[in-house]
Amino acid sequence: IAGTVLTLALCAAASARAQMPESYRQTQMAALEIDRRLALAMADSMQERYYREKATPTQRDFAQQVAHAAGAVPMIAAMALAGPRPSLPDTGTIHTRAGLRAFVNAAYDYGANLLRTQTAADREASTQLFGATMPKWQVWDELHQHTIWTLGQVVANFRAHGSPPPAFLFF
Repeated sequence: IAGTVLTLALCAAASARAQMPESYRQTQMAALEIDRRLALAMADSMQERYYREKATPTQRDFAQQVAHAAGAVPMIAAMALAGPRPSLPDTGTIHTRAGLRAFVNAAYDYGANLLRTQTAADREASTQLFGATMPKWQVWDELHQHTIWTLGQVVANFRAHGSPPPAFLFF
């Protein structure tokens, strides 16, 4: 799946105006679930007493960073894809394992539902995402890329405590 996601994402970026086959939706669903699993693995692997720690003074704390990665899915999807307003748990609850897991799951449930119900015609329509025009199907690839980038930043939080981050999901 990882190779397929990467190959199709690269093709998507190179030909953003090309029509994407409907079967690509399943690849994007798989990527969304990989992102959910990674965010949950991060939440489960970090000792809860370190959820409020920052690896550097200017970054978000661990729980905020994981919530930011997950929360971008409903925020950006609602904005760029004209989805319904998301209803997520209060971010004041993310500094507990249960609270962070609930937030992550709610964010990815929203994204999965929106992706599953997005019509083929809507996927081909254009949208604006932070000043770039792209077909709406491509927004899902951008969200996947953002999630991987953002979650990768918390590896420093694990290293600061001599702990390994969760295992790479594909091995």
